[in-house]
Amino acid sequence: MAQTKLVSNNKKAYHEYFIEETYEAGIELTGTEIKSVRAGGVSLSESYAKVTADGQVIVYGMNIAPYDKGNRYNKEPLRPKKLLLHKQEIRKLIGYTTQKGLTLIPTKVYINAKGLAKLELAVARGKKLYDKRADIASRDAKRDIDRRIKDRGRDE
Repeated sequence: MAQTKLVSNNKKAYHEYFIEETYEAGIELTGTEIKSVRAGGVSLSESYAKVTADGQVIVYGMNIAPYDKGNRYNKEPLRPKKLLLHKQEIRKLIGYTTQKGLTLIPTKVYINAKGLAKLELAVARGKKLYDKRADIASRDAKRDIDRRIKDRGRDE
């Protein structure tokens, strides 16, 4: 079975957006950057992706910490990084981003079974405040029900 190692997860994305569809993309990284990713030095908060005019998908705001032993070979931590996708997938993403209210948000960075760094890119629609409140209320209700079911078995 293929084993992956989760490096970074964007929990905030699931709270602030409705996830419509996800894509797996490779990340174009330098040598010291991939070493830092494998060491877990990635932050996805405040990151987003855009499709450029020449048909490339670029992720902005993804912080890859400088590698400890990288000295002069380290790159800027917040530099834009190119995502590697098939042309067909890029065309779909262009169609999604032209629709009003849809955006591209990175949700996960992981190392796949072959040792390559991959990014899960989600097509997302922003939640309104009342949507967030409804999610919190339903999560609390489910937790309360589960707790009562668990306690009910102890009373008997």
